[in-house]
Amino acid sequence: MKNFRKTPLIIASIIFIIAGLAAVEPTQHKFKNLKVLPKNISEDSLDKIMDGFKAALGVKCGYCHLRNDSTKKFDFASDVKPEKETARKMMLMTKGINKKYFNYGEGKDMPRTITCITCHRGNPLPLIDTTSIKKPGDNKTFK
Repeated sequence: MKNFRKTPLIIASIIFIIAGLAAVEPTQHKFKNLKVLPKNISEDSLDKIMDGFKAALGVKCGYCHLRNDSTKKFDFASDVKPEKETARKMMLMTKGINKKYFNYGEGKDMPRTITCITCHRGNPLPLIDTTSIKKPGDNKTFK
C-alpha cells in the first residue's frame, strides 16, 4: 500500500522534470548568416532593428532580402542582393562614428548619436544637402 502512495508523487516529479527540460531554450542560433548583428540576438530585437531600417530608408524587406516568388517567402540568409552588404557596411560605419565621436562613457550625458535616419531621412539613398557645401577657397555655396 505504501508504494501506491508514492506513485503519484513519482509521476508528478517526472512530469515536472520533463516540463522543465522542455522549457529550456536550445543553445542553437536561430538566425543564419548574421555578420554584424549578434548571433544570439532575440527575434524581438532583430525585428525592431529591421523595422528601424525600413522606416529610416522608406523601404520594405525586399529591398535587401531575396524573396522567393513561388513560395512568397524571404530568404533572409541569402546574400544575393548587394543592398544587404551595403547595409552591413553602413552599420559598421555608423557604429564606428558613434564610438569615435559620441562615446563619452557611462554616467555622462550622451548626445544624440547618428543612425540611418540621420542621412537617409526616409529615402533608400542618403540625402545630401548641397546648399551648405562650399567650394575650396570660395565663400559661395554650390547650387
